[in-house]
Amino acid sequence: MAEDLKKTPLHDLHAALGAQMFPFGGWTMPLRYGDILEEHRAVRERAGLFDVSHMGEIVVRGPRAGSLVQELVTNDISGMEDGQAVYSPMCAGDGGVLDDLLVYRLEAGHYMLVVNAANTGRDLAWVRSHAGEGVEVEDVSGRTALLALQGPRAAEVLKPLAGFDPGSLGSYRFVRGPVAGVECLVSRTGYTGEDGFEIYLDAGDGAGVWQALMESGRNHGLVPAGLGARDTLRLEASLPLYGHELNEKTTPLEAGLGRFVKLDKGPFTGREALQRQQREGLSRRLVGLSMLDRGVPRAGYPVLVGDDPAGAVTSGGYAPTLNACLAMAYVTSSVNPGDRVAVLIRGKKCGAAVVPLPFYKKSARREAEPKTLK
Repeated sequence: MAEDLKKTPLHDLHAALGAQMFPFGGWTMPLRYGDILEEHRAVRERAGLFDVSHMGEIVVRGPRAGSLVQELVTNDISGMEDGQAVYSPMCAGDGGVLDDLLVYRLEAGHYMLVVNAANTGRDLAWVRSHAGEGVEVEDVSGRTALLALQGPRAAEVLKPLAGFDPGSLGSYRFVRGPVAGVECLVSRTGYTGEDGFEIYLDAGDGAGVWQALMESGRNHGLVPAGLGARDTLRLEASLPLYGHELNEKTTPLEAGLGRFVKLDKGPFTGREALQRQQREGLSRRLVGLSMLDRGVPRAGYPVLVGDDPAGAVTSGGYAPTLNACLAMAYVTSSVNPGDRVAVLIRGKKCGAAVVPLPFYKKSARREAEPKTLK
């Protein structure tokens, strides 16, 4: 029910801006402020500002904090430095993905895990169940606001407000410093396939910093952007969304996230199952589909080879930057890039080509800038 949905600290600001609100992950979130296509194009060409305060933040601290995180995630955090972030899946014992998250090393023995909104409670219980002595686990989500400033002009928008040079911040690095006079943690990360920053701050300061960023971005074409544009942007960049490309019945190897699974790092939850899957080979994998016939692929639509079932779409839609209808789908491992398949759309077989992922990469003029990944 709508009255049970959580609200971010910026909810009243979104309402004042006339945002269309939408239920997502147990929260009421801005879907759009105007035209989703314009918000999408603004992020690709200029800059967009997102409220993503629904995301969960879990702090892990203590002498065994690093060992605990290393045990829970598939990536290797042993070489992390203070001020560094790492992306990783977190798996159950059978290799299924419980969540995908960012690990921030604040300092030795002090980490922050940024998890998906709908999974925050479950992730918190999972981490606590493995913690043991020497580790304190704290949910700080309720007192944290999170803003995502994304796009090729993001650094220009942020610079006049920051007590540091955002342009010098490396990819997957972060600093703690003032933004518009408010102490923040600013990381060069994002979920759009563009350059950008994610800004963590006290919930009570969220609206003020949002407004300062919008004012700073006025001459740079900055626009507020909602979940609609966030989804089309991440689809183009082929970034997984939990509940679509990832879930407890999917492994990171099937999802094409093998580069974030370090089987040689030592024990971690799910390692044996993933080693076995690697040895035996994948029965299915995530691929990209580009529609050849008219039709918009949506999550759940069957994928066929001839008349035979071969898989299903996980995410799909119109990609504004590429002017194409695209989808990600799990298909049998016998299907390869270059093959032709069909997507069953409202009972009609619509042709599609299997294509490599990602669909979109930043243009050559920005290749030297730090790249982003969720």
